[in-house]
Amino acid sequence: MIGWLLGLQVVVDLVVALILVILGTLKRKPSRFSIGSFALVELGLLAQAVTSIVLVVGGAQAKQDTVEFFAYVFVALIIPIGAGFWALVERTRWSTLIMAAAALTVVVMLARMQQIWVG
Repeated sequence: MIGWLLGLQVVVDLVVALILVILGTLKRKPSRFSIGSFALVELGLLAQAVTSIVLVVGGAQAKQDTVEFFAYVFVALIIPIGAGFWALVERTRWSTLIMAAAALTVVVMLARMQQIWVG
């Protein structure tokens, strides 16, 4: 994992989660803005996955377990997709809050991925 990319991704994910919590508490249904900002979470994860694959192909390994690291990457990639589909199918304020919870879940998973990578 690249440290600056991780830091940027955590900041973006926390800002997106805050925006979605505010929109959800204002009883806003998912909109293009909320789903679009939530897509930044997935784009960050895709960037992290690609860079991690490139690093491993180049010879780097996670300090603890590379397979476990990529299991976390795979699951983290699925979380925003599931929450995004939920928001598209069920257009209620709760869907907006579910996207916020998913963004926060991704932040926790990123922290765990960093622990696995660094040791």
